[in-house]
Amino acid sequence: MAVPLFSLTSEPLKPEDLIQAVGTYSHTTPPAIGAIASFLGLVRGENMGRRVIRLEYESYEPLAIKAFERIAIEAQDHWPKGRMALHHRLGKLQVGEISVAIAASSAHRTESFAVCRYAIERVKQIAPIWKHEFFEGGHVWIEGAIADPDDDAAREDAYRLACA
Repeated sequence: MAVPLFSLTSEPLKPEDLIQAVGTYSHTTPPAIGAIASFLGLVRGENMGRRVIRLEYESYEPLAIKAFERIAIEAQDHWPKGRMALHHRLGKLQVGEISVAIAASSAHRTESFAVCRYAIERVKQIAPIWKHEFFEGGHVWIEGAIADPDDDAAREDAYRLACA
């Protein structure tokens, strides 16, 4: 069964699935893949000086998938020979679990790394995913995506960070 390039799930993320998705082509003549890079975002045990107990993620899923697809199209504009997959967890996550996984393939490592960095920056900007952080002594909602997807300055900021 083919792994989707873009997914939101309450199941644990499997980075090897994303790597397979970006490394497999259905074309008769596949492009030359010389590199696959990945990024894994983990639930960290400390934030802002507080010990984190767990996170809970919520999303408006249809719009989040559209945001993931948009990010991939934008990445193709900058790195046309690359391919990207992005999966994000929803629901309750414990410290150390993978919350987001991104994989990118391309002919060269530089482009693969840049696509991963660009994708996570844009997810933080435009994907409707909200994080509820539980820590010792309380809980707080962490502000989610606030940029307009059509905001050229935000898009350029993500590109600048990806190429830094």
